[in-house]
Amino acid sequence: MYGFEWDTATPLTYAWSILPIILIGLTVTLKAAAAGFSIALVLGLVFALLRRSRVKAIAWTTSVVVEFLRDTPLLVQLFFLYYVLPDYGLTLPAFLTGAIALGLQYSAYTSEVYRGGIEAVPRGQWEAATALNLSRTDVYRDIVVPQIVPRILPAMGNYLVAMLKETPVLSVITILEMMGLANMIGERTFDYLVPLTMVGVIFLLLTLVCSAGLHWLQRALPKAGIPLQ
Repeated sequence: MYGFEWDTATPLTYAWSILPIILIGLTVTLKAAAAGFSIALVLGLVFALLRRSRVKAIAWTTSVVVEFLRDTPLLVQLFFLYYVLPDYGLTLPAFLTGAIALGLQYSAYTSEVYRGGIEAVPRGQWEAATALNLSRTDVYRDIVVPQIVPRILPAMGNYLVAMLKETPVLSVITILEMMGLANMIGERTFDYLVPLTMVGVIFLLLTLVCSAGLHWLQRALPKAGIPLQ
């Protein structure tokens, strides 16, 4: 596999020999999580804004889509994108399919985070912006976004960690991330303990790093909002 050979004489030598393969899987895991989370951040904001549309048909349709994405399993959505869409002429690479599936699933959650943050902005500020004849773009850019970022940061960080831990499900559509490679190594060596333990430890370290980064950002950002100047 990948041109590597492993030594199963002792757990330590076994772990050291399969480490390069596990690190290849780690790279795929991080790329999938980064791509999926980027999609979730952008699409979630779009959903949140559409749900606030003055056109009831748009707001209602968006609410239905968000509820559907949130209430159906990621695995079902993944299978639909990878196995059903090709029957209708749309075939996507496995990695792109996985990133889109992660992004769609978590965009439903991030949209609720955005919506909660937007609705937490005091009503008086909305009224003041209307009195000043500010455009909706100016209101969101200069008033809303600077205030909601510190408020939504903890929830967004939690969803990033959750998405990172969901990446092993992508192995069902042939994406060889960490868990998939660990399983393949275990199948070939009949020893699952070492590779699965390594993957578990790496996920734990990734979670701790993400949590530490999140706490640092929370301390660094002013609780009252990001200054405009």
